Amino acid sequence: MSKQQKGMVDVSHKSPTKRRAIAASTVRLGKKAFQALVGNKSPKGNVLEAAKIAAILAAKNTPLVIPMCHPLAINQVIVAFKLDKKKFSVTTEVEVNIEGKTGVEMEALLAASVASLTIYDMLKWADKGMVIEKTKLLYKSGGKSGTFTSTDE
Repeated sequence: MSKQQKGMVDVSHKSPTKRRAIAASTVRLGKKAFQALVGNKSPKGNVLEAAKIAAILAAKNTPLVIPMCHPLAINQVIVAFKLDKKKFSVTTEVEVNIEGKTGVEMEALLAASVASLTIYDMLKWADKGMVIEKTKLLYKSGGKSGTFTSTDE
């Protein structure tokens, strides 16, 4: 195969190391949708529980969505939600941990994104104008590139 043909990166020469990534995604809701969320009044069920399960499934299935990601044996996925009653927003933070040959940034980012999409889906009956924003990597450690911490707020 020529050097110009690209594909999945070969990580066979790497040694497994502990790796961790934390990503976040925020959904701004309208007042009605936010009240439905905190009052557990969505006709589809518990919004945050569904978003948590969706985030975990997304992290585990990242290579099915992002073509060049390696399938990974993830050790742990932690999902936390921060509700801002003044801004009518929900921020999902997802932490993914592994001992492996490649990082888990994409798993954390996809998981946070899918949690936001799930929140949107479960509350769109109340507000189709919700905005998903600020999806970003907050932290990563392990591997050759070392530690990264976002300097954004």
